[in-house]
Amino acid sequence: MNTLSTIALFVAMFLVLAVLGMGLFSMVKGGEFNKKYGNKLMQARVIMQGVALALLALAYYTSQTS
Repeated sequence: MNTLSTIALFVAMFLVLAVLGMGLFSMVKGGEFNKKYGNKLMQARVIMQGVALALLALAYYTSQTS
């Protein structure tokens, strides 16, 4: 796994963690912000998790073929 794919994978995982934290904080706080953005934040988390998994699979595949 080269350096660029490693950095991209860690950035993607950090973004998943950040959006998850924002979504959880939004749910705990409740109120108008949660009503407006809670579902969108969790949808963004799922999409970012998919991207992170795709990057992980790509990194694994490229490391196996070399």
